[in-house]
Amino acid sequence: MKTRMVKSIGIASIAAVVVGCTTLGNNTTVAASDETTEQVDSRFQAYSADSFMANKGTVKEIKNINHYVRGLMHQLADNVKYVNQSTPIAVTSFVLLDSDLQKTNLVGNQIAESFIHEIHKLGLPVLDYKTTDFFRVSTEGDYIFSRDYMELRSDLSIDYVLSGTLTKHQKGYLVNARIIGIKSKAVVASAQGLVPDYAIKSLQNTKNNDGIPLRKG
Repeated sequence: MKTRMVKSIGIASIAAVVVGCTTLGNNTTVAASDETTEQVDSRFQAYSADSFMANKGTVKEIKNINHYVRGLMHQLADNVKYVNQSTPIAVTSFVLLDSDLQKTNLVGNQIAESFIHEIHKLGLPVLDYKTTDFFRVSTEGDYIFSRDYMELRSDLSIDYVLSGTLTKHQKGYLVNARIIGIKSKAVVASAQGLVPDYAIKSLQNTKNNDGIPLRKG
C-alpha cells in the first residue's frame, strides 16, 4: 500500500514538473519572439506613425534620429541599382519639401550627417566634399570643413548623390530619401519613413533653443 502511494506521489510530482516546464517553455518562446521583434525593429524603419506612438513609452529613451536613418539606409540598400565600391557617393542636406528646395534646417543637416556614417558602414565609398585642402587655425578651434564653395574642390569624382526631402507631419517628419546619378539624374534607390517628433525635439539648436530656424542650405 505504501509502495503504491509513493508511486502515485512520484507520478504526480513528475506531472507537475512537466506542466511547469511546458509553461516555462511557452514563456521562454514568447520572450524570444519579443526579442526577435525588437531586433528587427532596431534594424529597419518599420514604424507607422500610429504604431510608433502606441509604443513610444517603451522606445522613447533608447532611439534617436540615427536609428531611423539606419532604417532608411537598409531600405535603400534593399533596392539600390548600379551603385558599388567603385562609384563614389556624396550626401547633401535634406531639404524642406514645401520650400523652393533651397532651404533646410538642423534636421535635414543631421540626417545627411547620419547617412555619411551609414554609407561608410555599408562599405561604399562616400566623399565629404565639405573638406577643404587646408586647416584653418584660430583661437576658438581648428577647422577643416567649410560651406564656402570658393574654398572647396570642384574636381571630385562623384557618381551618385544621396539626398531627399522633409515634410512636417503632426507626429514628426516624413523623410523621402533617394540616391541619384549625377549625370543621368536617374533615381537608383529610394526610401521613405517617419522620424518621430520626440527624436526631432531631442536635437538642440545652438542658435535658437526655442525652435529650429530655417536657413539656406
